[in-house]
Amino acid sequence: MNIFSGAFNTFLYRPLFNSLILLYEYLPGKDFGFAVIVLTFLLRMLLFPLMSRTIKYQKIMTEIQPKVKEIQERLKDDQEKQMKEIMALYKEKKVSPFSVFIPLLIQLPLLIALFRVFSAGISSDEMVNLYSFVPSSGEINYLFLNIISLSSPNIILTTLAAATQFFQIKMQNQKTKTKKSKKKDSIAQFSAMSQKQMPYLLSGFTFIFLLRAPSALSLYLIVTSLFSIGQQHILKKHA
Repeated sequence: MNIFSGAFNTFLYRPLFNSLILLYEYLPGKDFGFAVIVLTFLLRMLLFPLMSRTIKYQKIMTEIQPKVKEIQERLKDDQEKQMKEIMALYKEKKVSPFSVFIPLLIQLPLLIALFRVFSAGISSDEMVNLYSFVPSSGEINYLFLNIISLSSPNIILTTLAAATQFFQIKMQNQKTKTKKSKKKDSIAQFSAMSQKQMPYLLSGFTFIFLLRAPSALSLYLIVTSLFSIGQQHILKKHA
């Protein structure tokens, strides 16, 4: 466990933490909020190819879903042949059932490190994790625009974070238009209901969680959601 913890600290947490402090020290005005925004933007640009691939896979999986259901219905009495035809369809489209989730799993350690940077990292005790070449003026002013302290919760940023995440999930869940079937089985109905409720549940959970978290986390999620909305719009426009 110590090996994993040490690797996480060495390769993820410390580089991100030091990057944030570097941005804070060198950006004009020494605004901690701008440092958070720029770091988030740079990371999203770095992950752009990975997220683009995820959106592409989501689109393909949505488009082939009617064909998958048709195979399942036609071969419901022959599970082996059903599986072979579905896997052949995935192979033809160059996707797999895990295509959407693999990029997300790759990002998970990075997301955990970022949350730690924006929460535990906002502490004078964490300055021991600075590299020797990273300058530090000692005390950090955590104010954003000289108004909002990013080291404590803020109801405005919390609300904006939940709202932007809501619209980002709604946009992501928009399915490719297909002919509606007259028959709707219970699984399809449950799936549709879950998809409709997901934006409310996740954004609600985010709101509650951020009520007690440093508002630097809220600012990070706002920028992330806005970037994702823009990315999805661009990719769908050029699809």
